[in-house]
Amino acid sequence: MTELHELRPAAGSHQTSKRKGRGPGSGKGKTAGRGQDGQKSRSGGSVRPGFEGGQMPLQRRIPKRGFTPRKRKVYQIVNVGDLSRVDGTTVNAQTLKQAGLIRSVEGLIKVLAMGDLSQAYSVEAHKFSAGAAAKIEAAGGGVTTVGPVAATEPSAEEKAENDG
Repeated sequence: MTELHELRPAAGSHQTSKRKGRGPGSGKGKTAGRGQDGQKSRSGGSVRPGFEGGQMPLQRRIPKRGFTPRKRKVYQIVNVGDLSRVDGTTVNAQTLKQAGLIRSVEGLIKVLAMGDLSQAYSVEAHKFSAGAAAKIEAAGGGVTTVGPVAATEPSAEEKAENDG
């Protein structure tokens, strides 16, 4: 059985640290691997991130314009005229992806009114422009908005049931 005083770390897992500044024979003596002169050779000496020695930093050189919101909603656009490329009359994320009209099934989809409809489609999307919804319904189709359901206030009857 192995004794406690015989335990050793696995071969190669432990490496002794370099002892800097302990004479010329150590290989890291005199300047301790910091080079000859300069700010970085001094104790506590370093430059802040992005500092370029007094030159105008890249962060300040590039043009800045506008504002990009962090939670921006990016919609995949589908035009009403492109719906004819979908097989069948039911249009949803899967059928749009199979037809090559959108990149991802997980992304948000918005239907716009450009183009004309040749037949009635039942369309499911996250958003519709007013013109697109009008064109789809005028052709005899249906518009269904999918996505997160907005929280609604309970009706008077539901309140009475919950209280009583």
